Amino acid sequence: MKTHITMQTHAENYLNERRGLGFILRSPGQSINEFAHYVDTFNCKRPLTIEVMIDWAKQDKGKSNDPLTWGRRLQKLRPFAHYLQQFEPRTEIPGKSVFGSINRRLTPHIYTENEIKDLLTAAHHLNPTGGLRSATYETLFGLISSTGLRISEAVHLLNNDVDLKHGMLTIRQTKFAKSRYVPLHQTATEALRKYYLLRNSYIHTSGEAPFFIGSGGTHLGQQLSLGAVRKTFANLRNQLHWINRGSHHAPRIHDLRHTFVVHRILLWHAQDDVNIDQKMLSLATYIGHSMVTNTYWYLTGVPELMAVAGKKFELFTQEQENSYV
Repeated sequence: MKTHITMQTHAENYLNERRGLGFILRSPGQSINEFAHYVDTFNCKRPLTIEVMIDWAKQDKGKSNDPLTWGRRLQKLRPFAHYLQQFEPRTEIPGKSVFGSINRRLTPHIYTENEIKDLLTAAHHLNPTGGLRSATYETLFGLISSTGLRISEAVHLLNNDVDLKHGMLTIRQTKFAKSRYVPLHQTATEALRKYYLLRNSYIHTSGEAPFFIGSGGTHLGQQLSLGAVRKTFANLRNQLHWINRGSHHAPRIHDLRHTFVVHRILLWHAQDDVNIDQKMLSLATYIGHSMVTNTYWYLTGVPELMAVAGKKFELFTQEQENSYV
């Protein structure tokens, strides 16, 4: 008699195999584990169907009604479904366009300088005021704003990754399994040093310990969870009553990264002697884009930059017309 293998066991075996090959799979791994738990809850012993995967994709924690969100959740299951076919050939594979195209990019919320200042001020006053928790979030959101780091890159920094002497971060094995160095502005280095000294007055940590740590009870000294960071940010966002200027449901932490990129490109466009193409390549490397085309997207995908590009093109055509007069 054939022994039934739980979906959670399949998920663990799949993720162990892929990670053994060098894949990180943080976000996909979390989704696959959540899906496996969802399937096992129903004690389903039939071949996996597209309908089951679709039902799970629609039940994201944010209770989104956006087909784009559903499609991206479903997309994370496709490699896992292919893996399952070797054990159950009748396993169905979801198509890439069940919920429509998932490759379109939504316009981000580009923060103003005042909005960023208000965010850091609100984080500074988190309870208990002047304590480790408020310092952690003020420094974390400030670092993302000033470097364009992904939230996961900032949260997963270790003490050994933060060189306060030379003002340098080491970002290890990130989204595209690549590592990079991120130079810091002096003011960012000083903010990290201030947090470092305060944090060490609460708890002694080793070089392999997380740089940003939790502060309450058993969480003291532990790595911040992405869920806790997002929840804290959402509370601050609601407190600040921002008007959403993006296409997502609300301003996000990730929009701080978009804002960093946009403000940097706007600064370069304001300077006549800057070679934008060379700068874009440097920027792509700095923020960890695998392809420079991902960085160029901002020129057409963000209204602020599209307006600048349109104005420059208008001036260019006028110069061309005048040259024929």
